[in-house]
Parts: sequence; structure tokens; C-alpha cells
Amino acid sequence: MKFRGLLVRSTITAALGGLLFGFDTAVIAGCTHEVKQLFGLSESMLGFMVASALIGTILGSLFIGKPGDAYGRRICLKVTGILFLISALGCAFAWSLQSLILFRLIGGLGVGGASVLGPMYIAEISPAKLRGRLVGFFQFNVVVGILVAYFSNYLTDVWAVTGTAWRVKFGIEAVPAILFLIMLYTIPRSPRWLIKRGKIEEAESTLTAIGEENVKQEMQEIVDSLGHKHPTSREKLFQWKYRLPIFLAISVAAFNQLAGINALLYYLNDIFREAGFSKFSSNIQAVAIGVTNLLFTILAMSLIDKIGRRKLLLTGSIGTAATLAGVSYIFLSGQHQQFLVWLLIAYIAFFAFSSGACIWVYISEVFPNKVRGRGQALGSFTHWGLCAVVSWTFPILAKISSGYPFVFFAAMMVLQFFVVLFFFPETRGVSLEELQSKLGISEDN
Repeated sequence: MKFRGLLVRSTITAALGGLLFGFDTAVIAGCTHEVKQLFGLSESMLGFMVASALIGTILGSLFIGKPGDAYGRRICLKVTGILFLISALGCAFAWSLQSLILFRLIGGLGVGGASVLGPMYIAEISPAKLRGRLVGFFQFNVVVGILVAYFSNYLTDVWAVTGTAWRVKFGIEAVPAILFLIMLYTIPRSPRWLIKRGKIEEAESTLTAIGEENVKQEMQEIVDSLGHKHPTSREKLFQWKYRLPIFLAISVAAFNQLAGINALLYYLNDIFREAGFSKFSSNIQAVAIGVTNLLFTILAMSLIDKIGRRKLLLTGSIGTAATLAGVSYIFLSGQHQQFLVWLLIAYIAFFAFSSGACIWVYISEVFPNKVRGRGQALGSFTHWGLCAVVSWTFPILAKISSGYPFVFFAAMMVLQFFVVLFFFPETRGVSLEELQSKLGISEDN
């Protein structure tokens, strides 16, 4: 199947929300030390400052589903772009700790909204044979955003005036935010959302333009999946017939965070300092981890539609459990610190190859058209809620012993292996409407 220009442009544009998501997530790693010293923060208050963005992210992911269904994915993505821009400029010019927390919370609203709407929009415009790679491109951009944040943190520490570097780091995000807003005016609305709202001609035109091979058949399948009698009626998400999609979305999102990925991303520089690395050495190690994240995300994207989501998740569970166990041993024993960076690089490689590449693809696939917006919001809410808990508590637990959090993360990855093995179905190569039947969901349930 060929990639049409409009399909490529639409995917890249929606995925730019992922780049902003990744940048906003990782840029704080280069700011925690300066901000802690500037405002005299305790470990608990530092954790709250970091988690303040996640409070916004939780709210954004929780409440964006309904507006996304009512007004469309595209217009709500524009709102997230505005939130990213306000946050970038606000954090750069923050005049107090309270204002910094406020603008980080606003950025979190953008991250939460983008994490729901971006993958959902891409899934809804993608042909089944390309869906894994195209939705995976959102995660690719998340990883690019993380790498850009680490690299810009390094350059800023080299060039910026001491005491102002953290402001420059936050402010750089305004550039991709403006580009994101401009590009959103060049893409169509989701054809599945259009059909749901009764805009049949526009939906048919969009499906044709993005390269759908059998437009009439695809449209009929979408209409059928919405229900013959009440195609635009309000459907409740929390019903017995949706128990499997709900379980899958919550579990894949929960394990993504229980792997400890955001604790690592937010506190990476502090973790390396704890192990004895210097400030500039920590920045360089962070860039190395960011590059690894990118390379293995690309590898996963090339395989996700060939070998499937399930095999990637199983492989990653084993690899992340082993490497996290190694990291915990280094911190608990106080020995072999020279291997820390290599274990963390291996950890990020296994994570990027598995859960990192699969989470947004999987959540965007498992819900039927009628409840996809709210289902995606539920998965994203679970992801960010646990992210807030992990990020807030990590510096507190790490103060007792840096090894304890990593022991917990390793145990969760062992549990993930068995949950995926026994409960997760494969979703590759199946249309969103056919998946509805595969998961045992029908209008008669």
C-alpha cells in the first residue's frame, strides 16, 4: 500500500503533538538541580514541582475525550498547541515558584490532550495495514522530543548565562508549538468522526484523499460499527461488553509507567549525579540515552506491523526486568557504578522497543468507534495518573535508597510479562471495525 501525501502530512502534523509531549516531559530533567537550588526546595517539594505538570496532564487526558468527540480531534489539537505555547513562554518568564508550577500545569494540560487526541486521530485516518507504523510515528515523535530536550539542555548549559539556563530550556518549546499550530490548518478532520457526526460527503472525500482502497466498503463498516439504529447516540463506556478493551487499555498504560520510565526521564541527570557523574557528564549520558531511545523506537516501528504488538511487549518485559534488576543492584551494593550508564541504555532500548512503541498504538486500537474518544482518555488518564504518583514519590524513596524504586520497577515488569502472555490479543493487520468483533463486542452484547 502506498503512502499518500495527505496521509503523510496528517500523520506528521498530529505526531508533532507527540514531539511537544516528549519535549515537555524530558526538559525538566535539566532544570531540577537549578530550580531546587534557586527556590530552596526539599525532595518532597521538588517532587511536587515536577509532578505539577502531571496534575495538568491527568486533567487534560481525563476531560479531552468529550470535547474531542463533540468538536473533533483537529480543533481540540489546536487547543493543545496553544496550551504548549503558553506553558513554554510562561515557564521561561516565571517570576516565582507558584507561577512556574502554574505554567507547568498548563503545559501538562497540553500533554494530556495530545496523548489522547494525537494517536486517536492517526488511528482513525490510517489504513489497517499501515496503522501500527503510523500511530507508532506519534511515539517516534515523543522520543524525538525527548532527545531534542536532552540535547538542547546540554547546549544551553554550555552557552547560556549561569542562573538563566533553566529559563532558556523551557522557552525553546515555543518554536515547535508555533509550527504545530500552523500545520494543523493543513490537515482534514477524522473521517470516522465525520461519519459519526453525519458528514458523509466530507468523510468520503477524506478517505479517498488519504488512499483508502475501498472507500464504500470502509464507510459501510464504520457506519455498522456505530450502530444501525442510533449512529450518533451517546454510548456509555463502562459497560460489561467493553470489559476487555477497558482492561487492556488500563493495563498497558499502567505497566508503561510501572516500568519507571518517567522517573528515569524526569530525574535522569540527578540519577547520574547520585552515581558520581559530573553535571556536563550527566548531560552527555542523557543524550546517549535519548539517541538509544530514538534508534530502538525506529526499530520497533519497522517491526510492529510485521511481528505484532504482543511479541514486542513480551520481549520488552524480559529485557526491562533484567536491566532494572541490574540498576537496583548497583545502587544497593554501591559497586560497579561504571556499568550504570550501559544498563540504563539497555533498559531504554528494551522499553522503546516494546511498551514505548506499543502503548499509544494499542490503546487507540482496542475501543470501538462509539467510545474510542472516552476509551483513549481512560487509557491516557491511567498512564498519567500513575506517572504523577511515580514521579512525585521517586525522589522521596530514592533519598532512603536509590535502589528501592528500581527493585519495584523490575518486579512490575515480571508481572507485565505474564499479563501480556495470558490476556493480550494480537491486533496487527485488522481494521478498527473488525477488531470490534475479534474482542467479542457486538451490538447484541
